[in-house]
Amino acid sequence: MPRRFLQRYMPKPDTLKRQRSLRFIAPLIADPGLWLLTRRSVANAFSVGLFCAMLPIPFQMVVAAVGARLSRCNLALSVGLVWITNPLTMPLIFYANYRLGTFILGAPAREAPSRISTRWIAEQMHDMLPPLVVGSLVTAIVLALVANVGIRLIWRWHVSYNWKRRRLNRQRRRARIESEFDD
Repeated sequence: MPRRFLQRYMPKPDTLKRQRSLRFIAPLIADPGLWLLTRRSVANAFSVGLFCAMLPIPFQMVVAAVGARLSRCNLALSVGLVWITNPLTMPLIFYANYRLGTFILGAPAREAPSRISTRWIAEQMHDMLPPLVVGSLVTAIVLALVANVGIRLIWRWHVSYNWKRRRLNRQRRRARIESEFDD
């Protein structure tokens, strides 16, 4: 992964430390180890962030920040990736997780009424929660593993590509210099 590309879009720790609303986590923000952009820290941040994004729980960002702290991965990436499940995508993702859970558990899927209300959801929650949790955990684990391996492979490919490109540029320069001396 191009480190400069990621650094361009990541917030700066100093900017976050100056925010009044974030003063309570200033010690966490101040830890320079949580802002590194290495292959390991980025891959683990993707795992933590995507795992937390698939969980049907409140305060996913807090869980992702704690996960980043425990796994010593990039804090900004892990917390930012949680926003994959935003108010627009959350119903679709959690419905897919619910359907996966019903498939795994062999339970029949509940059909939604023509008008979904919070009362209907509250009444059906005891039946819908086990498949939702199982489907969400399976999706979270698979997505975290695939993301971790994928980021590590992409990063490795990018580094080897840059080394090959540098080697070719050196060979071209050397050939150009040699041709100038031959003339």
